Amino acid sequence: MADSSPFDLLGCLPDDLRRVEKELLAAAAAPDEFVTELARHLIAAGGKLVRPGFCLASSLVGEPDPLGSSDAAVKGSASVELVHIGSLYHDDVMDEATTRRSVPSVNAQWGNLRAILAGDYLLGRASALAASLGADIAVLLAEAITQLCEGQIIELENAYDTGRSERRYEQALSGKTAALLSISCRIGATVGGVSRAAVDALGEFGFSYGMAFQIVDDILDLTATESQLGKPTGNDLAEGTYTLPVIRALADPTVGDELRSILGRPIDAAERDRAAALVRSTTGVDDARETARTWADKAQAALVSLPDTPATAVLRLAADRLIETPILSG
Repeated sequence: MADSSPFDLLGCLPDDLRRVEKELLAAAAAPDEFVTELARHLIAAGGKLVRPGFCLASSLVGEPDPLGSSDAAVKGSASVELVHIGSLYHDDVMDEATTRRSVPSVNAQWGNLRAILAGDYLLGRASALAASLGADIAVLLAEAITQLCEGQIIELENAYDTGRSERRYEQALSGKTAALLSISCRIGATVGGVSRAAVDALGEFGFSYGMAFQIVDDILDLTATESQLGKPTGNDLAEGTYTLPVIRALADPTVGDELRSILGRPIDAAERDRAAALVRSTTGVDDARETARTWADKAQAALVSLPDTPATAVLRLAADRLIETPILSG
């Protein structure tokens, strides 16, 4: 995958994303200095702003020569990113994570209780921003938060479950990752005033891209190096999250029984590494790669009906690059 972001290729988006960053900092500000410090912690650490980028690009798909995103699109973009960041605060508590975005996690630095409340605060600020854009946007954001929670509950329910089905896996992914990307696109398209058909197409694009993106991430957890990941390879295995490559490997007649004997409970580093090696010895990774490619193809197909504008080209490029990552094309 190229190092540059597809968003860099739409002239106005880099500046518009900087506007989103300013909106995030403003939204996280509170009368109390300590609350502000907690709420801004991961915002200040930076991020890829994928969801805001999709939101802004979706707002511009009807523009043949876009000069810049509207204030409404910037606010909508900030609202979805605040939901994402708030969910990271909560995820880090559940995972007992010590770092996030190369800085100490909020829970590691200030404790679980403050991290949970700071995450809640960000969700509240996100809701206020969305409400300022009208009832339709507020409903979309509420739907995203609801689906995110549903996905996380499903994943927790299946923790350490060697019988986890692919259906349950996809249900968790659709809530945890795909729904927010889909709704990011829908919010952008709605404030951008595009047709209802285009809103639906962009929502489908975001959902399919999100499914492919998360499967790619799950494959990387088993195939990338620790230096590439910033965490140990097989971290999902250690946390009892059995992803698509693992589900496929558990069904393998050669190593499935041995893998099942290791999993199903908390494991140490040696057991984690052995389990990851077993998964890699099967067709589980290749099978998951094909599933990710299928979702990425669906994301591309969803864009066919959209006008051929610079913003549509940027979204198409994002899907192209996801397909062209080494683990998908290799």
